[in-house]
Amino acid sequence: MSLNQINIEYLLIIVIGVVGLIVQWRLKAVFRKYSKVNLPEGLTGREVAERMLRQNGIMGVKVISTPGRLTDHYDPRNKTVNLSEGVYDSATISAAAVAAHECGHAVQHAKQYGPVKLRSALVPVISVTSTWSIWVIIAGIVLINQFPALFWIGIGMIAASALFALVTLPVEFDASMRAMEWLRQSHTLGEKELPQARTALSWAASTYIVAALGAIATLLYYLSIARRN
Repeated sequence: MSLNQINIEYLLIIVIGVVGLIVQWRLKAVFRKYSKVNLPEGLTGREVAERMLRQNGIMGVKVISTPGRLTDHYDPRNKTVNLSEGVYDSATISAAAVAAHECGHAVQHAKQYGPVKLRSALVPVISVTSTWSIWVIIAGIVLINQFPALFWIGIGMIAASALFALVTLPVEFDASMRAMEWLRQSHTLGEKELPQARTALSWAASTYIVAALGAIATLLYYLSIARRN
């Protein structure tokens, strides 16, 4: 593996990082735009979430407010749909889309959706690898002559992170599909508002695509270093 090939892969990481920043900027712009478009029925994000959970027969999940912006998530450990401050009390297109998406994750867990089970199984592993992989890589480089296997252990940890990012894609896409289908069938959004919600969720999904590409590019970069040595 030549030095030029490694440089190309390093450049790929930089390009993906720049694309990620652009996607994040566009995501925030789209959510700001649709945060100014009110829902026809005037339902808040909390009310949208509670309605979707109820209509899907999910009774043991609470909808609560969480601090921050774009911090919305579903927590399967305590069965809560956590909506950010700008979503919880807001009656806008963005709030409805985000609330329905997070409830989509609750539906996935209730229905034992396969990729969700796999991602949940990987969480304990990722909690370790995300913290220690770079330190193991550095130690592997320093001790490459004494303990060459250490560097490969670090690569294995990065590979686990890449796998987690890939498994996250179908989970997020499916949650958005469930959200959009429910928003349509329940008539929570009309024909005019549905494309706007779909646009917002599509840009949110793009962040996960960029993250997966970045994880793969990082893995390829370190594999290149390992093969060169």
